[in-house]
Amino acid sequence: MTSPRQYINGLRVSRETQERLQHFVHLFKRWQASINLIAPSTLPQLWDRHVADSLQIFHLRPEPINWVDLGSGGGFPGVITAIALAESGAGWVHLIESNNKKAAFLRVALLETGARGSVHPVRIEEASKAVPICDAISARALAELPQLLDFCLPWATANENLRAYFHKGRDYQLEIDKARGRFEFDLLKHQSVIEPDSVVLEVSRIALLSRTTG
Repeated sequence: MTSPRQYINGLRVSRETQERLQHFVHLFKRWQASINLIAPSTLPQLWDRHVADSLQIFHLRPEPINWVDLGSGGGFPGVITAIALAESGAGWVHLIESNNKKAAFLRVALLETGARGSVHPVRIEEASKAVPICDAISARALAELPQLLDFCLPWATANENLRAYFHKGRDYQLEIDKARGRFEFDLLKHQSVIEPDSVVLEVSRIALLSRTTG
C-alpha cells in the first residue's frame, strides 16, 4: 500500500517522512535554546526558511546515493536529506561538522528520527580522508562559491560524475563570476520554490582552470 503523501511548501513527502521531520523540528527547538543552532530571529520561520528550503535538495536528487554535507551545523540540508532517504532504506549522508556541540546535536537528531546518516567531527579540509568518495555534495549558508568549489576538489578528482548542490541568495551571479576566474565547471540553476530571489546551484565537472604560459 502506498503511503499517503503530504506537502511542505509544495514539496511532496510521505506521511512517515512528515512525522520524522516533525520530530526533528521538536528536537531542534529544544537544542536551539542552549546551543544556538540558527539565528534566533529565523526560528519562527523554521519550517519554511530552513526545513522546506533544505528539502529542495532531495527533490533535485531523490535517488538513494551517498552524500557529503559540508558544515552541517543545525542539520540543514544534511539531516533533512538523511530523513528523506530513510523511507527508501538506501543512500547515506555524511555530515561534516567540526563544532562538537553541534555534532552532538546532529548525532541525536539522526538517531531519534531514524535518518540515514553519520557525523564526522572534522574540519572540512580533512573530510575527504574520512569520506574519500561520494556521489553528491551539499552545503547551505557556508561560504562563497569559489571556497565551496575548493572544498569539493578532492571528491571531484575521485569521482568525475560528482554533483554539488549549493543554496544561494540573490547575489549568486557575483559568486559564479568569481568562481569562473579559478575553476571550470558545468552549472545548472534551479529556482528556489521558497525564496523568489534564491536558487540552488547544481555544479558538476569541477576542476581548477589549467593555465598556459607563453
